[in-house]
Amino acid sequence: MIRPGPRNLITDVAGLRVGNARDDRIKTGVSVLVGDRPFTAAVHVMGGAPGTRETDLLAPDKTVQEADALVLSGGSAFGLDAASGVADALRAQGRGFAVGDQTVPIVPGAILFDLINGGDKDWPENPYKRLGREALGAAAEGFTLGSEGAGTGALIADLKGGLGSASATWNGYTVGALVAVNALGRVTVGDGPHFWAAPFEMEGEFGGLGPAAAFDPTAVPPVKGGDSRNTTIAIVATDAALTQAQATRMAVAAHDGMARAIWPSHTPMDGDLVFAAATGARPLADPVGTPLMLGHMAALCLARAIARGVYSAAAAPGDPMPTWAARHGA
Repeated sequence: MIRPGPRNLITDVAGLRVGNARDDRIKTGVSVLVGDRPFTAAVHVMGGAPGTRETDLLAPDKTVQEADALVLSGGSAFGLDAASGVADALRAQGRGFAVGDQTVPIVPGAILFDLINGGDKDWPENPYKRLGREALGAAAEGFTLGSEGAGTGALIADLKGGLGSASATWNGYTVGALVAVNALGRVTVGDGPHFWAAPFEMEGEFGGLGPAAAFDPTAVPPVKGGDSRNTTIAIVATDAALTQAQATRMAVAAHDGMARAIWPSHTPMDGDLVFAAATGARPLADPVGTPLMLGHMAALCLARAIARGVYSAAAAPGDPMPTWAARHGA
């Protein structure tokens, strides 16, 4: 049976930590996943408007197979600088890929668009390198969901978005998801409080309301707008020993969770992306069946994490959108 891990966070995967930093004046932030040691990393992009750093490096045919950290950031293209701050801090710790007498930290990243969300973006200097360093410095097994890290300034079609996480355990393996939800579409059904991800909820983790009684599949989905102010960026992780190719397949499968939780998803105006991380602590019991289950668990965790991120969002001055709790009286 599949159950949530003890924290119901991606850090239930042993050896992984998450750090968050935010700037409430700007309404933005950064989230960093870092391991006790380098981990196998992969990526799959399904949105039409991605913003990324070093994702080409994560293809299975490339020389480097492991990453030192993964970064999710607000700030659109400016936010790509967050990974530079993380790389600088890791290099100071002596971490990275050894090249002769030099050490080069491998820090892929992805960004979402939060530049038009009510925050003051008139900064004199790009703040994301600083926020990246601060997020890495805050890395821990426990962390806050909702309006935190890369989810600080996130918005969806009708509500504040947020930072979400969830985990699952099965047959000795653990899988977790971390996501910053800034989608073009909605995560709830119609104008009601019920989440699209409700059929996959565990232990009342986002209100326990259950699925909506009905929905109209012929309705035109309401969306945020016809531009590229969107993106849901995520990481799924496991303690299984996966090759980079197998980790890529887990990232592919995890996108099913995005489609279950956001309506619509993977649009031309979203940069929807999933990183995968595998620590390698547990050998595969079955080279076919175990990766299949890990992909299923990754999709399950990501759908739940998306709902948890929006459910946990907190109101702040100047917000252009209400939180789920404010709209639905919870």
